[in-house]
Amino acid sequence: MATDFKSLPVIDISPLLAKCDDPDMAEDAGVAKVVRQLDRACRDAGFFYVIGHGISEDLINKVREITREFFKLPYEEKLKIKMTPAAGYRGYQRIGENVTKGIPDIHEAIDCYKELKQGEYGDTGKVMEGPNQWPENPQEFKELMEEYIKLCIDLSRKILRGISLALGGSPYEFEGKMAGDPFWVMRLIGYPGAPFTNGKPENDIGCGAHTDYGLLTLVNQDDDKTALQVRNLSGDWISAVPIPGSFVCNIGDMLKILTNGVYESTLHRVINNSPQYRVCVAFFYETNFDAVVEPLDICKQKYPAGREGTQVFKKAVYGEHLVSKVQTNFAM
Repeated sequence: MATDFKSLPVIDISPLLAKCDDPDMAEDAGVAKVVRQLDRACRDAGFFYVIGHGISEDLINKVREITREFFKLPYEEKLKIKMTPAAGYRGYQRIGENVTKGIPDIHEAIDCYKELKQGEYGDTGKVMEGPNQWPENPQEFKELMEEYIKLCIDLSRKILRGISLALGGSPYEFEGKMAGDPFWVMRLIGYPGAPFTNGKPENDIGCGAHTDYGLLTLVNQDDDKTALQVRNLSGDWISAVPIPGSFVCNIGDMLKILTNGVYESTLHRVINNSPQYRVCVAFFYETNFDAVVEPLDICKQKYPAGREGTQVFKKAVYGEHLVSKVQTNFAM
């Protein structure tokens, strides 16, 4: 359960990345320090910044800037890649089409998912089938995003190796049948500047309070606008103030289940009180689409949540969980 944290920890993960493909990585002092920091962050807040992650600040900035260029286009141009159920819920959505707990969110977005082959996951997967819809304008949009996605997949896998060690397992607890073929989601999000009344900003909710669905989220946010907020145990909203070149990371519902509730998928929201337009690119690293998610054996043994080691969390099939969310998240 999240604590009364007042700020989010900053973790330099470069020692972990340097040893991440070494099966004896846990014996390295630098790795052990990072593992302790990850463990504390996941227990206390469910959120943390990572620096020393190896993805160039230039690329991180380019991804945001080309996203901003797209959102500046006329609606008619953006609607060429309009998201529909027939398109596998991929593509562009107008401001207000994304809904959180029944309330329209004040943002526009492009949603992208790992592409599924036809029939790969039966009736459940059918909902998510189809190619991603990439805009032709700006040029090189698809190429840049696909490069970025590959790097985010690799980085997420490595961070989760550290989290796996933090739980007392091998580095590979989140691979194989659980996430050896990870599903992923990427949302390119634009938040309009807040309107002002009597010289003060109105608190338009860019995205309502929610938890994420999967294992790990990497948030690439504008450097000059503070809008992401995380709720602590007392119910206070703590701002994730931008740190240039960093990612804000948070854990999702599937990791909470896998850890038997030891790690928390924490409520967060976005309020853009700036008069300026804000861009955020969120990458969600998930389990395998058909993974049956339930508490890991190491977590049931080390952290029994009930009498005689009974688990608190029942199993969930990730793909079913995702589809149920996707089908209720859009006002169409």
